[in-house]
Amino acid sequence: MTLSLALEARDLSQLPSRRDEDWRWTDLRGLIRELPAPSPEVTAEISPGPFGDEGEAELLVVNGRVRGDAGLLTLAEGEARVVRLRFVSATAATGHGVKLAVSLAPGAQLTLLESYEGLAPDYLADAALGVRLETGARLERIVLAGDHAEGVSVSTASVSLAPGADFAQTVLTDGARRQRLETRVEHPGQSAAVRMDGAYLVADRRHADLTTAVNHAGTDGTTDQLVKGVVADQGRGVFQGRITVSPGADRTDARMGHHALLLSDRAEVNAKPELLIFADDVACAHGNTVGALDEDALFYAQQRGIPEAEARAMLTEAFIGEVIDRIVHEGAREVARAWAAHRRVG
Repeated sequence: MTLSLALEARDLSQLPSRRDEDWRWTDLRGLIRELPAPSPEVTAEISPGPFGDEGEAELLVVNGRVRGDAGLLTLAEGEARVVRLRFVSATAATGHGVKLAVSLAPGAQLTLLESYEGLAPDYLADAALGVRLETGARLERIVLAGDHAEGVSVSTASVSLAPGADFAQTVLTDGARRQRLETRVEHPGQSAAVRMDGAYLVADRRHADLTTAVNHAGTDGTTDQLVKGVVADQGRGVFQGRITVSPGADRTDARMGHHALLLSDRAEVNAKPELLIFADDVACAHGNTVGALDEDALFYAQQRGIPEAEARAMLTEAFIGEVIDRIVHEGAREVARAWAAHRRVG
């Protein structure tokens, strides 16, 4: 059951629902009563995206249709590239989906500046990325999800790593009517490394779901994950993180942390961090906290003459700053800092 299948078959019964354990907090079947018409082709020029002119090339996807050369996402051995990948939903009350492949040959390096941009309300959008990293390849994926407040958007990345590959991602979002950003990684161990971070800043009635799953299948692999969230008003943040250490995946080093702040009595965070360990001689840990802003720090800031609203914004920005500081690409890191500064909640 996926949004992609529902859009392709024009069948509401294909939508995931709360009966599906992994979708119980992001129920699409209970929300969507009628599938909209397919999104039309848009030929008008699209304004620059959140990453501006960072990088060397841009691949634009508008209403599910690719503009440009999808070959930008296929890198030859030893090749290096920075690409802006933009998913734009431009037409109200319509639905669309797209599937793309990202392929890195041995030793290739790609920085993917990925954005989701909602220019109209009431759309259904589905994007699926199939990612393959060969031996020694490096991919840093930085995602800025700027969906419309009345949009419904699902993004799924399925990542397969070869030994010695390095996959790093940072997902930043302020949610939508319903939004799910999912990443699934097949981890071979054998000195491959994964860093998988995220931050959500959700207010009003927006909903953001960050779901991840990593399966360690071989020895000597590492996964490092840090997700932070801030939720205000009647917003909802969802984090589901699962790391599986399969039988024989000895000497796996896997660490997961999720930490969230609630800024309103009506705000909601649903968190489900999981470690499933079926091997010996591993170093695995996870942590999960949900709380409120530090009242002592807030009081101290106000005593120094900082207005309460500004003090709250400063503290929340500092809270998620640890996630942003882990972005390697300098230009993307600065864009992420500006994103956080302009999306003040509370």
